[in-house]
Amino acid sequence: MMILFYLLLAIILLFAAFISIKVLQLKSGRERVDREIASAEIQKLSPFGSVKSLSILPMIDFYADRENLETEAGVSYLVSADNTKILLDVGFNAKKTHPSPLLHNMKELGVTPQDLDMIFISHAHLDHVGGMEDQKQKTFSFSRAPVDVPEIPAYTPVSLNPSKHNPKPVAHTINGPTVLKEGIASIGPIPRFLFLMGYTSEHALAVNVEGKGIVIIIGCGHQTIERIIERAQAIFDEPIYAIIGGLHYPVNGGRISLGPINIQHIVGSDQPPWRGLSEKDVKNAITAIERVSPQIVSLSAHDSSDWSIDQFRKAFGDRYVDLKVGKEIII
Repeated sequence: MMILFYLLLAIILLFAAFISIKVLQLKSGRERVDREIASAEIQKLSPFGSVKSLSILPMIDFYADRENLETEAGVSYLVSADNTKILLDVGFNAKKTHPSPLLHNMKELGVTPQDLDMIFISHAHLDHVGGMEDQKQKTFSFSRAPVDVPEIPAYTPVSLNPSKHNPKPVAHTINGPTVLKEGIASIGPIPRFLFLMGYTSEHALAVNVEGKGIVIIIGCGHQTIERIIERAQAIFDEPIYAIIGGLHYPVNGGRISLGPINIQHIVGSDQPPWRGLSEKDVKNAITAIERVSPQIVSLSAHDSSDWSIDQFRKAFGDRYVDLKVGKEIII
């Protein structure tokens, strides 16, 4: 019994030490992020042209529009801006299958890698780059076996390379707000220090639709919607017309759990786990979005709970659009 007692005590002390170290790292990390954001020199991009048509077709997300499409707690969206096709993120492929859920859905939806003109990786977390192996190796993968992806640009907020499974894309690291093509831009990386994941740099895609305004397409929203809106208003003269994608509000539920523990609730916060994300954060996000009066709001379920989605649906009414794999959002 004494051995068991000391073993349990050692585990408790190790856990307490781990939490203490993470809290200290969090404090210094948040201070670093605050300094970087305060010192960033952000140049206005407008005018940067426009596109006449835009659609977003979710290829990977948590819910699907029909049964023949696969789902998971990851992200991949096909963004079609006039004749330019952009794949934003490449999903999770949590089961390490080939073909991956992304390739399966692309085939079902009549899309091939050869159709793509550009790849846009929002940030380097496993559910956006193709899995844990890619997160560790700082790569991105369409699947776990060779895929013939053409030699197209891939824009990333940190140094990432195409994996051995799809070696042809040419990676470009984005360091600030950048025009990628007429009417298409990155708002530039915005850092945040998360309790478990540490320093995280994420950028969002912005497309200026003629006669309407800026459509912001977001991977996970670790930057916070408040900072995304602040950045968009700093670099664009055009109004924000739509906000689409992940904002990471796993409140009152989540998509990835370890037993009874809502892992997403801990992973996606820059607060200690006993504080984490709350209903207040969701309400503050809705208030921030309402201030810019977008005509379309669509929240990804891959990192937000059904409760949070319902709050957005109630707040925005007819302006809210469900985000599901296979359901095209036409701007």
